[in-house]
Amino acid sequence: MGLLSKLLVPGQVGGTKKSSLVIDGEDVAITLRRNRNARRFILRLDKRGDGVVVTLPTDGSERQAMEFAASNAVWIRRQLSASTDAIQFVDGVVVPLRGVDHRIIHRPDRRGTVWTRDGELPELHVTGQAEHLARRVKDWFKRQAKQDLLDASRRYATVMDLSFARVSVRDQTTRWGSCSSTGTLSYSWRLILAPSFVLDYVAAHEVAHLREMNHSPCFWSLVKSHCAATDEARRWLKLRGRELHRYG
Repeated sequence: MGLLSKLLVPGQVGGTKKSSLVIDGEDVAITLRRNRNARRFILRLDKRGDGVVVTLPTDGSERQAMEFAASNAVWIRRQLSASTDAIQFVDGVVVPLRGVDHRIIHRPDRRGTVWTRDGELPELHVTGQAEHLARRVKDWFKRQAKQDLLDASRRYATVMDLSFARVSVRDQTTRWGSCSSTGTLSYSWRLILAPSFVLDYVAAHEVAHLREMNHSPCFWSLVKSHCAATDEARRWLKLRGRELHRYG
């Protein structure tokens, strides 16, 4: 998805300045705080849960502070993900599937793996022993994600007259998708939790990188000309994408 820092600092509040860093399409609040005793830049989570705090030494500039934060984007993503309330895959828990809430129902009496059942609140039925339930749910989500992403990638590759080598699904913490120079498209399995139009957009985004390995106007024109939900999906990921890391 890329990473973009917003270097404009709107104003000063109580000796600190506020800015933000866009990581995987999500705004992360950055508080810049100067400390005369600091000898280097220091990065930590905000105790109030409002993003991260960068402490600046006396001779450090705000631009350097933002560049320091940007260079630690992987750490920021991991720390923010770990700081949210995790939702485990256990019997009775409600989890999203393609943006629709499903309740996990443990079925030790049945054979098979995982299947869905429609209802006022749809259900996700999982067989086997209780200690294997979480793994079975996660593995099933990964299979569903790979099939949906493979289908979407093939569809966009066809209409954009492009080709890719393969699709892989992983648990990426800093981006929803990536495209390698060898034509491999890698995606986060957690996209299967989001509404389908979000997964669809990420596939369009990464397939477009097969032609444009950048985020130039030409790149965005290519994506938007084939994916009408681009702006809506980007807004969704910015506002709610972080929630997907709570599950499992």
